[in-house]
Amino acid sequence: MKIGTREIGDRTPCYVIAEIGHNHQGSVEKARELFREAKLAGAHAVKLQKRDNRALYTRAAYNRPYDNENSFGATYGEHREFLEFGVAEYTGLQAYAKDLGIDFFSTAFDMASADFLETLDMPAYKIASGDLKSIPLLQYVARLGKPMIVSTGGAVLDDVQRAYDAIMPINPQLAILQCTAGYPAAFEELDLCVISTYRERFPGAVAGFSSHDNGIAMPVAAFMLGARIVEKHFTLNRAMKGTDHAFSLEPVGLRKMVRDLDRTFKAMGNGVKKIYESEKAPIVKMGKSLVVARDLSAGHVLGPEDIVMKSPGGGIPPYDLDKVLGRVALKPLHEDDFLSYDVLSKSSAELTRS
Repeated sequence: MKIGTREIGDRTPCYVIAEIGHNHQGSVEKARELFREAKLAGAHAVKLQKRDNRALYTRAAYNRPYDNENSFGATYGEHREFLEFGVAEYTGLQAYAKDLGIDFFSTAFDMASADFLETLDMPAYKIASGDLKSIPLLQYVARLGKPMIVSTGGAVLDDVQRAYDAIMPINPQLAILQCTAGYPAAFEELDLCVISTYRERFPGAVAGFSSHDNGIAMPVAAFMLGARIVEKHFTLNRAMKGTDHAFSLEPVGLRKMVRDLDRTFKAMGNGVKKIYESEKAPIVKMGKSLVVARDLSAGHVLGPEDIVMKSPGGGIPPYDLDKVLGRVALKPLHEDDFLSYDVLSKSSAELTRS
């Protein structure tokens, strides 16, 4: 899978999305600051959310009173409209993201929003967990031909399979993110092993993790289970007004999460066991060699009582003990001398070959 210029797969670092959503509180300046801090933290992408609010909600839902500490309007519709960015805000932020060198895309909550985002030539589309069953929307976005990232909170495997089957024949550039749609999600409800299930069940898709939990440890665990995209909610201050801030990462948390994911990717290696230059001196220091246990005269035939294992290493290794037993000392040997083959006779096998 490729988003922008970045390849996403098992041979690349984890692709980290800083989910800003509406944590900008309707302020372009706050959005720009969030973009900048996400880039400084090492995130690969920033993401907003786009809704055509009047078309998306029923009149009753749009007009219902919304009087709470996180409200930006008297009704839910007013609240949502206050937080919604239009074309001027999106184009300005798109240019800013390009200057920063960070990918920028958005969640499309409806077809009109997908059309809006497509006019901006977004590099990818996110589909929220709530739309996993919205097959017409999934197919509509799939036909736009851009990579799709689909969250799977509040679903069973049959729901994910249905979405996969709807998208893949149209657009194989698909990522499926394990997600628990709790805000925040309890650790015992994260079901990270589902990531392995997704990799086995949906080999044509990239597996990932949308992390709604508090903390930075679970994305590393998810990466080790095969998640190659991690999405994490992001804020400037967890105490800010809004429902998502409390379980979002602040800049220092995002920076540490990206750091740990990068370290994990590097630490995984390629599955080949090897010796590094940094190991050689410590292993010689801690290792053992075959050493003469007591003074021996020339012509002595070495037996088990004549040899001990002592540090440091670097001499004949202990696993070659059987190759040394029965050989004849070619010169006097002294206690604590390191054994070497040049002071010993040839073995019977060597004599036979010669």
